[in-house]
Amino acid sequence: MKQILQHLHKTGFLAAFFFFISSGIFAQDKSQQIEGLLSKYHEYGQFNGSVLVANNGEVIFKNGFGMANMEHGIPNKPDTKHRLGSITKQFTAALILQLVEQGKLELNAPISTCLPNYAGPAAEVVTIHHLLTHTSGIPSYTSFPKFFKDQSRDPYSPKDFVKTFADSTLQFTPGEQFDYSNSGYFLLGHIIEEVTGKTYKQVLQENILDPLDMKETGYDHHATILKNRAAGYERSANGYANAPYLDMSLPYAAGSLYSTVEDMYKWDRALNTDKVLSEESRKLMFTPQIPAGNSEYSYGWMIDKMPVGKTRDSVNMVGHGGGINGFNTLIVRFPEEDDLIVLLNNTGGTKLNDMAVGINNILQGAEAEMHRRSLAMEVLPVFAKEGVAVGLKKYKELITDKSYELNEADMNRVGYNLLQNEKVEEAIEVFKINVAEFPDSWNTYDSLGEAYMIDGQKENAIANYEKSIQMNTENTNGKEMLAKLREQ
Repeated sequence: MKQILQHLHKTGFLAAFFFFISSGIFAQDKSQQIEGLLSKYHEYGQFNGSVLVANNGEVIFKNGFGMANMEHGIPNKPDTKHRLGSITKQFTAALILQLVEQGKLELNAPISTCLPNYAGPAAEVVTIHHLLTHTSGIPSYTSFPKFFKDQSRDPYSPKDFVKTFADSTLQFTPGEQFDYSNSGYFLLGHIIEEVTGKTYKQVLQENILDPLDMKETGYDHHATILKNRAAGYERSANGYANAPYLDMSLPYAAGSLYSTVEDMYKWDRALNTDKVLSEESRKLMFTPQIPAGNSEYSYGWMIDKMPVGKTRDSVNMVGHGGGINGFNTLIVRFPEEDDLIVLLNNTGGTKLNDMAVGINNILQGAEAEMHRRSLAMEVLPVFAKEGVAVGLKKYKELITDKSYELNEADMNRVGYNLLQNEKVEEAIEVFKINVAEFPDSWNTYDSLGEAYMIDGQKENAIANYEKSIQMNTENTNGKEMLAKLREQ
């Protein structure tokens, strides 16, 4: 062995040898830390799904947590297929950019040039660029009051469904501001079909999935027998329940794909090459186009920085989340480090962003913050089953318990869960807690305003919507609700 090491030293391979060994040890250590972090999230009922993490372009961790199917006891694995929700949008954006490369579309042309039969206020003033960047002003059909109740279970053709929002009044002058719109990406899918003469599914398969050998990714149809498909669940006061049915013709090009974490790694690798898009198109896809809250939006991607540990350091990232009945998802790419985090969860809304921050801390050599139990999830069944007085008592007990954390988004989800189950008084109290604990968040006032509106407390609803809009002048939903309240 001594002679071998002397030879390696003389030939210059000794340093490379030890670098290889030490790199493997560091990767193993990071993998163990990620396992420990996500195991804790799973233990506390906040992650149930599949995960993949790549460091310097190489996969260092992939695993499944909890059940893909609770009724049959089938565990989540790296090859489990999950619905992606709005991660679908980056695939739609890529297909549009391919058509631009081929000279079949122009980004700044109005949508009437490719959809001559599309009649409505948007036809001549909204461009492909506006649709890609959520700056069209077309209201999102998923925000329509009766969408989930009256439409979400019924199949539609793209041509028929666009008619349901084509005559909608634009919320603002196109290009003026960012307002997330599923309608915009639905229209992009319809445009792809009209320009190519093929279905969205066919174009996706031929132009992206087949060339990248993404055999575990596709358009999710409820009727299809799909091996290794996860079931979607949502958490309620009584535990988990099967998510409500949603006809997948409606999320369409805005959210109907399924995939695995392993296939999403293939997608990430391809985005560093010319396999899907030219270098010019890839640069365009990841160039910030419009401010979007504290981030910026490009074409199907959010552009932001992720903090590292407790320092003032941060790393550049591009990412996108997704949420669809029973699933929420997240992909985060770190182009400069060539790192990747994919989290696919099949139990409804949870804190995937916090998990990604913790994983990135591990990748950066910083300490991942110790996770604590969710106070919101603990008080949900108490408010739901035992009412306001007992719920408030439980909240006051737990707020001083350091093993629990109070999270604004969690409390907001609890409030809406109560609203959906007609526990309006209880929901108001939960939203009031959120306002008191997070007074600098416009969204807490917006949610409380909605609960008051449902309860018929007009003045309280107006006051909270006004406060929300004062804090966030781009809260278009709040403005619409406020206008309706004042008309009453």
